[in-house]
Amino acid sequence: MGYGQQSPGGEHQQQGPWPPYAGQPPAPAGGAPWNAHPGPPPPPSGGGRRSSLIAVVAATAVVLAAGITGFLVLGGDGDDGKPDAGPTGADTVSPSASPGEPRGGAEDGTAPLVPGWKTVTNPKRGIAFDVPVDWAVKSSGWVTYVAENGDPEETPLVGFAAPAILKEKWCRSDDDGNGTQEDTPLASVGSRAEPDARDTAEAARENARLWVYGSYAQPAKEKVTTGAAKPFTTKSGLTGSVATATSTGVGGTGRCAYDGKATAFAFENPAGETLSWTFVGVRGVDDEVPGPTVRKILGTVRLVESTP
Repeated sequence: MGYGQQSPGGEHQQQGPWPPYAGQPPAPAGGAPWNAHPGPPPPPSGGGRRSSLIAVVAATAVVLAAGITGFLVLGGDGDDGKPDAGPTGADTVSPSASPGEPRGGAEDGTAPLVPGWKTVTNPKRGIAFDVPVDWAVKSSGWVTYVAENGDPEETPLVGFAAPAILKEKWCRSDDDGNGTQEDTPLASVGSRAEPDARDTAEAARENARLWVYGSYAQPAKEKVTTGAAKPFTTKSGLTGSVATATSTGVGGTGRCAYDGKATAFAFENPAGETLSWTFVGVRGVDDEVPGPTVRKILGTVRLVESTP
């Protein structure tokens, strides 16, 4: 398993098991969009689960359009799962403002809605949400994606931009024996656009399923259970669809092989564009991010002014 990341400054490091995460240098202004892979990555460091995190300059289009096409490769899934991270009807907050309008905090929506937390912003897509203070907020130029094992082109299955990461070096191992220690984060969260989604329900389900499959369950599609998409409203009055997915029984010899979970929320902005927010993290461990915390972060998702 491998996971790597590269900062906008160009420093690359191998980390783990979101699978050899391949870093790439910043793209030039006006670079390729998400579904046009920005050049050949370095050779993979092993045969584990594969994912990649790329740093690109803010001027680059950084919203992945490949996620929804990924399900054509992976096949179907069941609707009867009951993942433990899924929001319930009690999590829906009746809006007191126009849909997507920030409630509380600064007028531009960048002040945290949860006292003591900090705000994560994807300026390209006009999305903001809050995370606890112990999460590391990356710049808007950071992009994270997961790819199929053994894919030399590192074609993204799904991904998101402007992430926040919890415990980036939560687990460290050299599972492929190449002498390089790889770090596994405990959890990550980010946002993106969904230009190929037919509706918000499809976008939410495919994001959740593909993140769990790509990050934890490869190559066992049958170990991923995806719940049905349900209506959801955030604290700001932003409405859309939320879905969850989990993996069960993930095995392997790597010390950082764990089951995972994901919660995805898809919604439309005033221009009618479908956008999404996704949480993905390790499941079944002592310091797993609990469901109520995931739902609290989800509740803060809101629209803010976008920056071209």
